[in-house]
Amino acid sequence: MKVTIDGISIDVEPGTSILNAARQIGGDIVPPAMCYYSKLEGSGGKCRTCLVKVTKGSEKDPRPMPKLVASCRTGVMDGMEVQNITSPEVIEARKGIVEMLLINHPLDCPVCDQAGECHLQDLGYEHGAAKTRYEFDRRTFEKIDIGDKIQLHMTRCILCYRCVFTADQITEQRVHGVLNRGDHAEISTYIQKAVDNDFSGNVIDVCPVGALTDKTFRFKNRVWFTKPVEAHRDCEHEKCSGKVTLWYKGEDVIRVTARKDQYGEVEEFICNTCRFDKKKTADWVIEGPRKVSNQSVISSNHYDTLRPLPVVKTNPVLLEANKEQFERETRL
Repeated sequence: MKVTIDGISIDVEPGTSILNAARQIGGDIVPPAMCYYSKLEGSGGKCRTCLVKVTKGSEKDPRPMPKLVASCRTGVMDGMEVQNITSPEVIEARKGIVEMLLINHPLDCPVCDQAGECHLQDLGYEHGAAKTRYEFDRRTFEKIDIGDKIQLHMTRCILCYRCVFTADQITEQRVHGVLNRGDHAEISTYIQKAVDNDFSGNVIDVCPVGALTDKTFRFKNRVWFTKPVEAHRDCEHEKCSGKVTLWYKGEDVIRVTARKDQYGEVEEFICNTCRFDKKKTADWVIEGPRKVSNQSVISSNHYDTLRPLPVVKTNPVLLEANKEQFERETRL
């Protein structure tokens, strides 16, 4: 079936959402998404940042939809026409949604480990208002450890539910979720029970803000001062892909994360052994420098010379890849 988004038409499979149709087109017309995660069943419809305007329902029923709809939860119809960045109504609504998300969110960017990878930071820059109209006290929570290597900073949470869906779908038993309702709602565990399973670290990767952080990496370095390198290993855990991104500072691996696609979604989940226990270069087969979008702040310090990382300098294939990356970024 055919759908047109911001004047660009594409043929998609039945059942495709507007958001995924836009992702197939790519570029600036892709709506932002803070809660939707294509790898997690049932996600989406929580944050409302992906609202779009449907100006034509379908060929059979060309009437426009009366209200803005969440593109992550709305399926396309044949002949549907959608406006995203071309609709002033959508831009204004998105600005209001970002303002609401930031009502209780603290100005932690100067100290937050998520800075540079934070989708809320990007949204605030693109759609946020210069000032807030909120005059009441913000919600505050104490930082709590929900595992020996995971810290929850609930004050930063936007209740996207991603971590809950992750624990529900890739672990044996979920022990955390959303407690209470309304402005008292919070992510927590039952009676401070620790989150303890082989894949618990994935909740860090799926969190779009700095609410769930890696205690082994906290405050060690800014992400734009690190060098991301793709690597893999034959992991003993049958459900772990063993494909990761190693974040180097000099010759030291200071963080290990799952690989993410261009929308910040994990490609394949990894186990805690790969994430927390394997932080030596000798533990991994190095594939080469990770490609970083030149729109990311991480690219400001990404392979800015022809000198590759010490851990890959003896490999001629990686040396050439490093050179090509530098030349390409220089042209851009």
